[in-house]
Amino acid sequence: MKLYGSIASPYVARVVMFAKIKGVDLQPQEAPGGGIKSPEYLKLNPIGKMPTLEVNGQGIGESAVICDYLEDACTQKSGLPKDALERARSRLVARIVDIYISPAIGPFFRNMNPARRDAAVIETAAQDLAKAYSYAEHAMGPGPFCVGATPTLGDCTLGPTTVLVRRILTAGAFGLPDPIGTPRLAAWWKALEGHADCSAVLTAHTTALDAFLKAMASKR
Repeated sequence: MKLYGSIASPYVARVVMFAKIKGVDLQPQEAPGGGIKSPEYLKLNPIGKMPTLEVNGQGIGESAVICDYLEDACTQKSGLPKDALERARSRLVARIVDIYISPAIGPFFRNMNPARRDAAVIETAAQDLAKAYSYAEHAMGPGPFCVGATPTLGDCTLGPTTVLVRRILTAGAFGLPDPIGTPRLAAWWKALEGHADCSAVLTAHTTALDAFLKAMASKR
């Protein structure tokens, strides 16, 4: 198996973290052809986005689907709880990230420059983001992780995205409260940072993301 993409992407980082908690070392590599729009890459994944997992010459796109594949193919250790309800909770947290949290990030990224910032757009986006995190918190089961005492799919999805959210809010000086400032979410984050496998991926993701944001700021 080969994983293509940059660890700066929360979508790539979630796959790396999910593989890691399953005991699979899956490090991202540069896309074939030198980029995700190259003919070589598009042959594997015509969507032209990262990540892509190459398995026996075939490409699997979309991070959620890649995690599903890893769960099915690498059965030595599960990345989901044993209990059916808890498995659903973990999947629900991941789903909330993709449907509600990730779309709320866009307006902030497009309004990083205070001189050209649309205050009304940011106000709406801030409300959407806070609401989305409340959804994730409500979906969580017993802690300290999203569901139970060990990290699962929900943690691997919410963790890197939270790094992105916090970094963008800080870099743009939006003056908004920490999205994980509630006791439950703060305890979740502390558990994630205290877990060796999760922490290692978060650190790599943060370093790469900071470099990306710095490059984007220089262009602005």
